Amino acid sequence: MTKGKKILLFSTLVILATYFLFLGLSEARAFLIPVATAVILALLMLPVSAWMEKGFMNRVSASLLNTFILFLLSLGFMALVSFQIKNFFDDWPQIKETMEPKIEQLKSFLFEHTPLEKEDLEQAGGTGSLLGSGSPSQQAATFFGTAMGFFGDYLLTFIYVFFLLNYRHRFREFLIRLFPKEQKNEVKEVIRKSARVTQKYLVGKFFLILILAALYSLGLGISGVDNFIMVSILAAVLSLIPYIGNIIGFGLAMAFGYLSSGETGVLIGILITFGIAQFLESYVLEPYIVGDQVDLHPFFVIIGVIIGSMVWGVMGMILSIPILAIINVVLLNIQPLKPFGYLLSNDEKEN
Repeated sequence: MTKGKKILLFSTLVILATYFLFLGLSEARAFLIPVATAVILALLMLPVSAWMEKGFMNRVSASLLNTFILFLLSLGFMALVSFQIKNFFDDWPQIKETMEPKIEQLKSFLFEHTPLEKEDLEQAGGTGSLLGSGSPSQQAATFFGTAMGFFGDYLLTFIYVFFLLNYRHRFREFLIRLFPKEQKNEVKEVIRKSARVTQKYLVGKFFLILILAALYSLGLGISGVDNFIMVSILAAVLSLIPYIGNIIGFGLAMAFGYLSSGETGVLIGILITFGIAQFLESYVLEPYIVGDQVDLHPFFVIIGVIIGSMVWGVMGMILSIPILAIINVVLLNIQPLKPFGYLLSNDEKEN
């Protein structure tokens, strides 16, 4: 076989392997998303669990308590989201009444300055109305099935967290035994670095979310946004999704703030609040609180978020960064794969 044919065969195999890898990840999302989330959360609570075990608890009790703490925090966040959605629907008649004149002005502007015609918008509206088609019983059955699937995965995640914390030494020993004895120390170092980079990234993000929530609350409260505390918390939590999360958070503030009041002063206040907060996050908070813990190049961060969204949806976007950081640690500690680790990392130093 000639060299050209070998390169062609190798490239074809790589493309096929990559395709089937992501296809498998997508098809197994119902199982893999709770497991991956549990692994990240267990790594986050690992130092707390270890501290409890050294002090006043056995491993089972410490693992159970840490899992329960995570469960309560997640319940609190879900309650905030649910309450905010309820308020939005309660205010919907007022929002609709406030925005109708502005929507008519926007339509008039589009008809005058763009090739759009009234029939185009009516056709688009008619297409959108088909999204809710189906009998009430079918819609209720679909909603019930979706809700049961979500809560099943939700509870499974915390069950996985408990077992990962309680039996972590067994999993660690399993990974070490997969490799020859002469590589034992290298494997331990990779495991240690992977856990440390995930912990530092998530802890840094946690404090960043708290500070952003305070900044958003101050600015949105002064601007006159309704339910500004909950909007601020949601916008801050969405910063977990790199780049895209800030845009979604801004959209939420616009929806719950400007749309419900229709006042230009509120719009200006939202723009100023998010402008200042994003400046502080990018140039002050992110470098000093989160730092370069994940050491990933922004280009591959964006690619990771996009691939995560395609494979696992919103959870894929959130989990993509810690997973990519762990992969990068592994690549940088395996000699033949170090060039790939250099490619993913944000290290500007040249040899």
